[in-house]
Amino acid sequence: MRFDSESIVEEAVTPSRRARLWADPEGEAQWPRTKRDSTPDSESWPERPTIEPTSRKPANPPQARSAPKSITKWPTLTRAHAISFAGLLLFTAVTYFRPYELIAALSDFRSMAFWLAVATLVVFVPTQLSADGTITARPLEVNLALLLAMAGLFSVPFALEPSEAWATFVDFAKVIAMFIVMVNVVRTERRWRWLLWLSLIAGIALSVYALNDYRLGHFDIRGERIEGVLRKGLFENPNDMALHLVTMIPIAVGLLFVARSYTRKAFYLLISALMVGATIVTFSRGGLIGLIVASFVLAWKLGRRNRLVIVALFLVVAAVSFAALPSEFMGRIVSLFGGDDGGSAVSRQHLLWQSILVTMRHPILGIGMGNFHNVSDSEQVSHNAYTQVSSEMGVPAMIFYIIFMVAAIRRMHRIEKETYDSRGRTPIYYLAVGLQAGLVGYMVCSFFASVAYLWYIYYLVGFALCLHRLYEVKGADGAFSRAVTSKPMGALDVPEDGNIASLPGSLRVVHER
Repeated sequence: MRFDSESIVEEAVTPSRRARLWADPEGEAQWPRTKRDSTPDSESWPERPTIEPTSRKPANPPQARSAPKSITKWPTLTRAHAISFAGLLLFTAVTYFRPYELIAALSDFRSMAFWLAVATLVVFVPTQLSADGTITARPLEVNLALLLAMAGLFSVPFALEPSEAWATFVDFAKVIAMFIVMVNVVRTERRWRWLLWLSLIAGIALSVYALNDYRLGHFDIRGERIEGVLRKGLFENPNDMALHLVTMIPIAVGLLFVARSYTRKAFYLLISALMVGATIVTFSRGGLIGLIVASFVLAWKLGRRNRLVIVALFLVVAAVSFAALPSEFMGRIVSLFGGDDGGSAVSRQHLLWQSILVTMRHPILGIGMGNFHNVSDSEQVSHNAYTQVSSEMGVPAMIFYIIFMVAAIRRMHRIEKETYDSRGRTPIYYLAVGLQAGLVGYMVCSFFASVAYLWYIYYLVGFALCLHRLYEVKGADGAFSRAVTSKPMGALDVPEDGNIASLPGSLRVVHER
């Protein structure tokens, strides 16, 4: 499903962000040509028309003309990885929905995700080397993910239980490997949309079943909280389910602003409300706090011209929403400050301080991935992603983990600032704002859950990186553009691979402009 009307145009992603005239050497220096175009012979390039540079340039060109520094961190973007992307899409679907646990006939294929990951990597590596000449693009987030993997590997020999640490590291290495695949293979808006919609569909399915379970009174074995449709999978824990929904809700709201037709706006409004309701019936206190913070960030950024009004409306809506919460959920919220169910909150606080103490005793390499339960009371995890990393992999790893998330937020904030004035004609502004709010929501929710080694944040950061890459290559008016690209009279179609060498010189100038 597209974000917008049928006017969205799929075009090759090879042109640079700021096209320049032939006489301007600055563009050639910043964006190297592809291998096909790097050494053209004289016969393949017709004579260029004469252009008067003084008629196009001011005497003192502004300094803002130079491209952002971040451009140099991305290799030239070319069409590639169709098979690798298909593998990534299948792997993501299996990871989210786990069909071998839902369909009895597939119960013998429990390692389906592993073999899909292996097959995807087998295709990805040679294709990536052929397309870009390197195993992966190396933005800051990829380097930090690799450092996290190295910290986890180094913790294994010093772990309290090395076998448990190794098993946890192998699962985490799979997460990092597929994150790197995602960053490199999602090269077009269509691929970005398909992968994002797979995550949204998982959220919609979870929401429908969660609300239905609550309506029918289908609760867990203790009779306290509902479970989602994927009871044995990634979303088995209601807190994890709430975390995923909190990260998807701001993105769905961003798509609401992107949509042009009232039908699509109503659809995105419906699924946003659906996921909000499902988050509430999970009775997740961390999910509720994350939802409040993510909603405030979203409202603050979308209403930047009337922020005083936005804050007032937000407080009113929050007060009304609290009054409408189910009585069972209100009881859980009150338990944070003591009460009949206060034992859960007290236990979480104790585990937090215990994980901090373990971090202080093992600050460099921790006690090994997945080993905190060996030193906690009643085999409990830390219930905090930050101290999970610091106690099991060391303080340096926790710093890498935090910077990993903050770097993605800063990328989206930079796109937000640069596209604010053009937000009326390009949807990338609202996508960047939605991703920012989703990332902030994850950072809040993960303070109450041990999810640092799971997929949630790595897919979110991957979405942000791929969006930033498309923006750097195509610009605000090119990436996810609403406008129909009109051709000058007599212009020819640019070949699908983006190579304009075969066009007449005058038409090459038109297309470059």
